[in-house]
Amino acid sequence: MSLGLVGRKVGMTRIFTDDGNSQPVTVLDVSNNRVTQIKTPETDGYSAVQVTFGNRRASRVNKPLAGHFARAAVEAGHIIKEFHVTDEQLAGLKLGAVVNTEIFQVGQKVDITGITIGKGFAGVIKRHHFTSNRASHGNSKAHNKPGSIGMCQDPGRVFPGKRMAGHLGSVRRTTQNLEVLRIDAAKGLLIIKGAIPGSKGGDVLISPSFKVTKIRVANNSNNNSVQKDKKADA
Repeated sequence: MSLGLVGRKVGMTRIFTDDGNSQPVTVLDVSNNRVTQIKTPETDGYSAVQVTFGNRRASRVNKPLAGHFARAAVEAGHIIKEFHVTDEQLAGLKLGAVVNTEIFQVGQKVDITGITIGKGFAGVIKRHHFTSNRASHGNSKAHNKPGSIGMCQDPGRVFPGKRMAGHLGSVRRTTQNLEVLRIDAAKGLLIIKGAIPGSKGGDVLISPSFKVTKIRVANNSNNNSVQKDKKADA
């Protein structure tokens, strides 16, 4: 449970390290994240912060959304996302506040979620990494086909989930443990090491690494238990 940001994938480029090595990076625009709703255990049963990013034309804002944004006194955004947070993080936020890049640090590990690039209809070789059939010696017009997909007389059907040709891409995916290499606070940009899901201009969610946070919480709980045991022995 950690506060994150909603952003837009600007594109990929490269930066050079101090020793001259070229490092591919992804540039993310996370400027002007506005808090549109604060959820508390007393009113909603859990602690969360809802933020909006970007701009939405007035003709695209219906009455419920207009009232929702007006209640928070923020400009209508084109995307709304919610982050589960701790009570400490919740106490430092208020409606209409702007959440910026200060919640992240250089060298921090983050998880980034986006919609992968759609590639249309694809065969089993491209979609599921099948191996093509042999090119000669009895093979006729079945070089790049999946082969047999059925059964014998019993059960005599194709099982659900069979890997076959179909639509490839355009699905929600998360890449974990990506490193923040640089932060441009003035422009609201995050420079992330490597590639992330999605095409240029696509919306992404950036949050602190779940695995790293989980390990840190586990280590803190173990240290606290050890300290309690030492005090008890004393």
